[in-house]
Amino acid sequence: MSDKYVDHAPDIVRAVVVDPDIDIHVRGAEAPAARRYEESRLEEATGLALALDLAIVGAVSVRVRKINPATLFGQGKVFEIKALCEEVEASLCVVNGGLTPIQQRNLEKELGVKVVDRTGLILEIFGRRARTGEGKLQVELARLEYERSRLVRTWTHLERQRATGTTGGPGETQIELDRRMIADKIKQLKSELEEVRRTRGLHRSQRKKVPYPIVALVGYTNAGKSTLFNNLTKSEVFAKDLLFATLDTTLRSLKLPNGRSAILSDTVGFISDLPHELVAAFRATLEEVEQADLILHVRDVSNPETEAQKADVEQVMGQILPDLDRSRMVEVWNKIDLLDEEMRDILYARAITDRASNKPLMVSAVTGEGVPALLNQVALLVDAEGEELDIVLEPHQGDVIAFLYQHGRVLDRHEDEEGRVHLHVRLSDQAYGRYEKMIART
Repeated sequence: MSDKYVDHAPDIVRAVVVDPDIDIHVRGAEAPAARRYEESRLEEATGLALALDLAIVGAVSVRVRKINPATLFGQGKVFEIKALCEEVEASLCVVNGGLTPIQQRNLEKELGVKVVDRTGLILEIFGRRARTGEGKLQVELARLEYERSRLVRTWTHLERQRATGTTGGPGETQIELDRRMIADKIKQLKSELEEVRRTRGLHRSQRKKVPYPIVALVGYTNAGKSTLFNNLTKSEVFAKDLLFATLDTTLRSLKLPNGRSAILSDTVGFISDLPHELVAAFRATLEEVEQADLILHVRDVSNPETEAQKADVEQVMGQILPDLDRSRMVEVWNKIDLLDEEMRDILYARAITDRASNKPLMVSAVTGEGVPALLNQVALLVDAEGEELDIVLEPHQGDVIAFLYQHGRVLDRHEDEEGRVHLHVRLSDQAYGRYEKMIART
């Protein structure tokens, strides 16, 4: 038997990251108002590439004054990128922007290396990170929607013709057949995702029968949502300083200070220029946010791009959930442990003077600073809706008293001379319905 060692580790891919810095008049009026600094865009693109375990051997921002329909960049810039790839011996060029199929194909010919754009990069990350059946379905649908327009580039056998019938005629070309097969697969995946959406709806209906309020975490990727989720629920959900560390929605029980329980939901993070294929595919997952009683928008306030990240989250939320009630949203300013004392004072002043009905809350998910205050505020807000009732119970009705403490908010309590318990309590409609059934059985 051979004692030769076989290395099964995948080859390290050396990559160059190129960020197209497109002039605002070229991008058009629909471009986001809060644009990022050149260094931040390049850093984020590099972070996406690192999330795929690529070896980044070069990163450069390239000014684009006029979009070239054939290659996006001007010919001179293409030569510069090619020289960089050759110098660092890169086999992959990551373009931090959208490329048409023609631009992608032409750049590969000009540069002599494989080229992937921002959408393809994010799809690859999602494909690796998806764990649940639902997540895999959503990623596969997004990938097929993306690849459908790129058959000419990505497939090598598409010009063959396939004869049909007995006449030996030309029949349909292989590319037409493959397009039809992809269309059929997309239709099947959409049907399966519709079933997922229906199942989620049934689960939500069941949860509503047990009146636990739902609190959802949303925010830019790497804002610290999963770390905060673990701190609040004492769980061990995967959390790492990595873009898109969390893809699949996670639900856990959350104990509030008033003794009441809630359900906390952690969702996929948002990102600037989120590919529209992913926006459509992940609509089923993010419907959990739409049904939430309270939404916590987690922001990384230590990031200099925090305002631009906020704008990106709101833009995508507007696309996916246009009818979302923003009054149910509270901003959570995370990572205050990374701020110096002067910046903390500035943010505290801003939080206090913020005009929002629900003022921002400052926390550190890592150290736990500000988390008790956050839990207290969550308890107050989830109990804000509902009817206030005066209830009188006999001493032996301890199970009803316990139910009211767990599923409602007891605002006042006293006992009379005969031992009866007088409660002033706020109950949601669902909790009140269950309370009436309990009373009817006693």
